[in-house]
Amino acid sequence: MAKPRGFEFWRSTLKGARYVVAPMVDQSELAWRLLSRRHGAELCYTPMLHAQVFLRDANYRRENLYNEVSLEDRPLITQFCANDPEVFIQAALLAQDYCDAIDLNLGCPQMIAKRGHYGVFLQDEWDLLEKMIKLADEKLSVPITCKIRVFPEIEKTVKYAKMLEKAGCQLLTVHGRTKDQKGALTGIASWKHIKAVREAVNIPVFANGNIQHLSDVQHCMEETGVQGVMSAEGNLHNPALFEGQSPPVWEMAEEYLDIVEKHPPCSLSYVRAHIFKLWHHTLQIHQDLREELAKAKNVAGIVEINRQLKQRCQEEMDKDESEWNQTGLPFPHWICQPYVRPPPKDPNTENGQKALEMKAVCVKRALEDSDGTNDSLSKNKQKKKARNPYKNFCPELKPKYIKCEQCGNPKGNKCVFNLCRGCCKRKAFKEVADCPGHGLRFKTKALRQSNSDTGGGLTNGKLNSQTDSTAVHDPL
Repeated sequence: MAKPRGFEFWRSTLKGARYVVAPMVDQSELAWRLLSRRHGAELCYTPMLHAQVFLRDANYRRENLYNEVSLEDRPLITQFCANDPEVFIQAALLAQDYCDAIDLNLGCPQMIAKRGHYGVFLQDEWDLLEKMIKLADEKLSVPITCKIRVFPEIEKTVKYAKMLEKAGCQLLTVHGRTKDQKGALTGIASWKHIKAVREAVNIPVFANGNIQHLSDVQHCMEETGVQGVMSAEGNLHNPALFEGQSPPVWEMAEEYLDIVEKHPPCSLSYVRAHIFKLWHHTLQIHQDLREELAKAKNVAGIVEINRQLKQRCQEEMDKDESEWNQTGLPFPHWICQPYVRPPPKDPNTENGQKALEMKAVCVKRALEDSDGTNDSLSKNKQKKKARNPYKNFCPELKPKYIKCEQCGNPKGNKCVFNLCRGCCKRKAFKEVADCPGHGLRFKTKALRQSNSDTGGGLTNGKLNSQTDSTAVHDPL
């Protein structure tokens, strides 16, 4: 039976989904997806999975996909990051029976993606991407989709989208920000880029960016003509966003924690991160509860902290509005609402110019004097400097690591195979070899075992003839 394609895939398999929860590393796990679906989400993505790790590690597969199977959790798209066509396809083949489509992440702008050479850092390698999409379209039993970021030029973005469509992409999610729009420079997503892509391709398009309320969803769909809208941060701060509701934070926390207990296992770090997001504004007021939440050892502990937060907020609600409405937020701090990043300072303003001057001075001081003052460092780096006064944070002076020949991770400096420890261990085991640099002694142990089995031993510091005749062959 032929797999559905394009709009047929969106209408039949994805049931015409319009409200979409984005793939979020360590955040779009099963429990959160189920919570989001209860409150209006029609399609969810798994967290981004690393194709190479998914392929080689059975525990990673179980923890991140196989153990998170639920009939309530469909339709579902599994997202991978990858830069090798064969690795991507083999990983996708292991996942295709547990989802409705496979998505290739071409939008992650974080430094870990740059180091691993995946996500948005593949957006200039069109030949490689075309090969990966074509192979996935041919080999997989489910459709292949892509999530991309835009180029600064609308024309190049459209050309990029059409290339992916031609290669076999059946649905395209367009995040209307460029590779450099992240962190403090996140800024506003360009719906013009998204609209241009939607008008140029003949496959469904989802928009991503600037979604904080249900009204934003409706406005985006009207302005761009897309089939659906994806939310990431807006969903994390208010999982009822697609429902058009803004419930009290403790209600969402209670419901989420109840789902976590009914659908184990769920990492406590994921749970804590979600609660921090939900309570973001309230924890600015009740900062002692922030410390308690950070120290919580289990879900029961977080449930108790949520009870305390609820009690405090209800006491505040009974007071006069002027006593608690000092936050400058559109709603009371205990109501689920988006977090709006402060915009970057304008370089033309006085404060912006001072910041640029300070930055220039800091860079110059760091290059000239590695023991420079802590004023040029972030709080995190200042802590590291306090622990290790000789630590250097200048990028130009950091050592450049040679990559492993197989996986791209830093190789061991003394590895006889020029590999990282993981790749070296597999190779040494397969070839029954030693690697002193990584402390691996497979050959030595084999010789010792052979000597023990044959009754041989050392005579005058040398293996006797019986041991020599049964020694394991050295493949090196």
